[in-house]
Amino acid sequence: MKTSRLIAAALTVAASFALNAQSLMTPWAADVTPENVWSQYPRPIMERPDWLNLNGQWDYAILPKGAATPTGYDGKILVPFAVESALSGVGKTVGENNELWYRRSFKTPSSWKGKDVKLNFGAVDWRADVWVNGVKVGSHEGGYCPFSFNITGALKPKGENEIVVRVFDPTDAGFQPRGKQVANPHGIWYTPVTGIWQTVWLEPVSPRHIENLCITPDVDRNSLTVGTSATGGSVVKVDVFDNGRLVASSSALQPSAVEIEMPADVKLWSPADPHLYDLTVTLSENGKTLDTVKSYAAMRKIATRRDSTGVMRLTLNDKDIFQFGPLDQGWWPDGLYTAPSYEAMIYDVDKTRDLGFNMIRKHIKVEPDLWYTYCDRAGVLVWQDMPNGDKSPNRWQNRNYFKGEEKGRSEESDRQHRKELKEMIDHLRSYPCIVSWIPFNESWGQYNTAEIAKWVKDYDPSRLVNPASGGNFFDCGDILDVHNYPGPRAFLINNDKANVIGEYGGIGYAIDGHLWKPDRNWGYVQFKSSDDVTDQYIKYLDELRNLARICYTGAVYTQTTDVEIEVNGLITYDRKIMKVDEDRIRKANEAIINDFSQK
Repeated sequence: MKTSRLIAAALTVAASFALNAQSLMTPWAADVTPENVWSQYPRPIMERPDWLNLNGQWDYAILPKGAATPTGYDGKILVPFAVESALSGVGKTVGENNELWYRRSFKTPSSWKGKDVKLNFGAVDWRADVWVNGVKVGSHEGGYCPFSFNITGALKPKGENEIVVRVFDPTDAGFQPRGKQVANPHGIWYTPVTGIWQTVWLEPVSPRHIENLCITPDVDRNSLTVGTSATGGSVVKVDVFDNGRLVASSSALQPSAVEIEMPADVKLWSPADPHLYDLTVTLSENGKTLDTVKSYAAMRKIATRRDSTGVMRLTLNDKDIFQFGPLDQGWWPDGLYTAPSYEAMIYDVDKTRDLGFNMIRKHIKVEPDLWYTYCDRAGVLVWQDMPNGDKSPNRWQNRNYFKGEEKGRSEESDRQHRKELKEMIDHLRSYPCIVSWIPFNESWGQYNTAEIAKWVKDYDPSRLVNPASGGNFFDCGDILDVHNYPGPRAFLINNDKANVIGEYGGIGYAIDGHLWKPDRNWGYVQFKSSDDVTDQYIKYLDELRNLARICYTGAVYTQTTDVEIEVNGLITYDRKIMKVDEDRIRKANEAIINDFSQK
């Protein structure tokens, strides 16, 4: 299908789709074709040289929940775009009473003979059941993290194989983590995302192979620990390279982690110098290599300390660092959860750096692995939210800053949240850019805060825990985080925690021709020109500077881009217009970071 036809089809369905009525497309949409959609290797933290991309056109059908496997399909869907999105070529809702079915065929390369074959999904929202050649190979519940199945036993000895996937996603009618998706988008709540929304791919592996890595730096001991999970095998060896030169090496017998003594002149990772070491991880037995993967690591330490004025500061590598960045929700008008392309996805990160920020709060979403690797390489600190679940209350409901009320959740919701929280940490913990975990945002589905914060800290002591950004506050974790709109304020401080303002700003500016809903949009405050927005931004930044002197050691401005009817982004939703004076914003942002960071 030619690009023009694909985009025309997407625009046609978008124009007739009630929840996505705008034909608002990003500049990268015109380059999307079934032949080139998301063609990058999807897992750079654990890379093998051979793989087969299954993105592209699949058959799809929407049937009532519980219906039998379809004998016919409704049409074509472009994977990995959710069915509600324009770029999927479908633009339909599924809803809590239906299921979404996918089908496609593939051939395994002849060079894979004798290898096991793994079928990998980057993310599917929410419950997925998978069959290969009519044989069920597995199921997964969780909308934000990758999963895989060894499908070797279900493959045909030659010829084409068939994959069938069934997806159920109740959105806000269910108990599962679903972020800001709702069946009826309004205000700060957005369009549902159902089905496959990250890359699907095959890879050949040895029957005994490395399944995952857990990479943890220890700057105080000048060591790097690499934990592995492997299907058999005896010895894991890790070689560390600096610009192609071998600088360290160590081995361990499974299941012990490999502990590597780093060079005396070790190079530390920071936003100013995001130095990464390349890793080669080898699984072997009796001198025979069973599996080899490529990876990378960074030496960096994130902590807190009390400065000479008594303020608890965030530190990186034992130096104070004022962490300042935008609220980044990662939504796209044409792809919803999925950026039109890799180039589109990294545009947001590049503009964040261009604007002088050193941090991103990844808000209520988990991005593809490639996003985190790009932040690692670009030197961007990341505060990582866990997507909320259950029937989250409206904003401010159930919130008491001093005592807190946690109610209204079910036991199955708690269990699923814990499962997916662990899954997210397991999946992302090797990425050095992530410096803080945020289990809860505001009071959305918040429960057992102190217990959850302790579990996260015990499970990953190498990072800080921000228990509930702007939520019901308890004396736990490393950070106390308040929200205030529109300007920054300090109305609650804990002298034993690092105090931050996790959301403020929300300066609105609606630009005709770049709106999701031309007749319905909002910001916390509204202005009519770029100069006015920039002036107000600087005014709030002056207020933040005064607060940074006495309490705040980090801040998050809302937000990177407009999202659906929210027009409070620094950039329009279609990414076509920067709404502020970039040079003035960059200089102001860099100044506050530099003034409250140690050199």
